[in-house]
Amino acid sequence: MRKLGLYMLLTLALASVLAGCGGKRENASTGSPLTGVVRVDGSSTVFPITEAVGEEFQHLHAGVRVTVGISGTGGGFKRFVLGETDINDASRPIKASEEATAAEHGISSIELPVAFDGLSVLVNPANTWVDHLTVDELKRVWQAGSTVKTWRDLRPEWPAETIALYGPDTDSGTFDYFTEVVTGEGSCRPDYTASADDNVLVTGIAGDRHALGYFGFAYYLENKDKLKLVPIDGGSGAGPVAPSQETINNGSYAPLSRPLFIYVGTAAAERPEIQAFVKFYIEQAGKLTAEVGYVALPAAAYELAWKRYAARTPGSLFGGEAAKSGKYTITQLLGM
Repeated sequence: MRKLGLYMLLTLALASVLAGCGGKRENASTGSPLTGVVRVDGSSTVFPITEAVGEEFQHLHAGVRVTVGISGTGGGFKRFVLGETDINDASRPIKASEEATAAEHGISSIELPVAFDGLSVLVNPANTWVDHLTVDELKRVWQAGSTVKTWRDLRPEWPAETIALYGPDTDSGTFDYFTEVVTGEGSCRPDYTASADDNVLVTGIAGDRHALGYFGFAYYLENKDKLKLVPIDGGSGAGPVAPSQETINNGSYAPLSRPLFIYVGTAAAERPEIQAFVKFYIEQAGKLTAEVGYVALPAAAYELAWKRYAARTPGSLFGGEAAKSGKYTITQLLGM
């Protein structure tokens, strides 16, 4: 009987511990289980990070539903500035025009960098002639009014086969960033296969020997058996550099490395489920970012990002002149 009584006591104690560690974590302000909905939309590039964070968060908070859409950075901002979502995933800083529209609807946002990415230029594995491309060659291919039709138009020793182009659509922050740093015009030729779904681009490049395209580094890592990565010569004198965890982090993969963001509505930021989600996101971003193929920020950057959220500091640091100058690290910018 004593053994049975001891077993029952141990069982009850274990059940109590498990209940305390279970899926229904309490709302610290009320003591009740956290509930609600966290509505996220935006960048397909940032999607894998937010999806991973959302899944882990819901394991801890079963009463909170996290929905994550993929409308592209621009498409997501169109909803965000109207108050239709709480958080926007973004692969570029918010535009002044988007901030103005948000202000018209009484909305402001908190800008939080969460990871680094390196835009990856890809060809088909059967492409045996491309060993690297320069930024100038990328510009010649992608600029509006380009006369480049075949690979031979780029280099005379390459085949006279038509280049099949694949890239993000115009609602994509990846499109915006690429066209800004490559063509310098914010626009590009229209005769390419455009999609907000990076998996469509992967399939297109993997199925066409003469394809050329670009998208985020994580999607290359997921599909590297189907694709060939193209090193890029940024013109610094260092020669061609391929994106990797190291070259993206140290900035040597230039000019196609960039930070990724989430934007949180300041009104939404006051809701307990949003506060808990963003805190969890910042705490876990370094680990989960690496797991899905991107590059984590320095630990100090995450600490400063959380302080920015805790203070409810609105506006964009990364859309300003200081960020565009390239003189400051991400940690320095967040400390301004």
